[in-house]
Amino acid sequence: MNKERKVNITNETTWRETTPGGVILDAGNAEDFKTGDWRAMRPVWYEDKCKHCLLCWVVCPDNSIKVENGKLAGFDYDHCKGCGVCTKQCKFGALDFVPEE
Repeated sequence: MNKERKVNITNETTWRETTPGGVILDAGNAEDFKTGDWRAMRPVWYEDKCKHCLLCWVVCPDNSIKVENGKLAGFDYDHCKGCGVCTKQCKFGALDFVPEE
């Protein structure tokens, strides 16, 4: 039987006195969902300007920048949400940010 325990949390409350958190046994996987269709803007890669520094890859919150053999190889547009962080990071003009068509 589950008994709900209510705690009035104050600055003096310890973590042991708080309500236990939940556990998700099967959270799924982001790879199962194509979230790229949320995008209004998308990054475009100009390979001839790219220095393959991979700083864009480091800052991508969606792991949507493909890397092969230590070099940028393109984008996973199925999962890129179009935040533009990668384009702001690129100092070589190899990435542009354009409206999604």
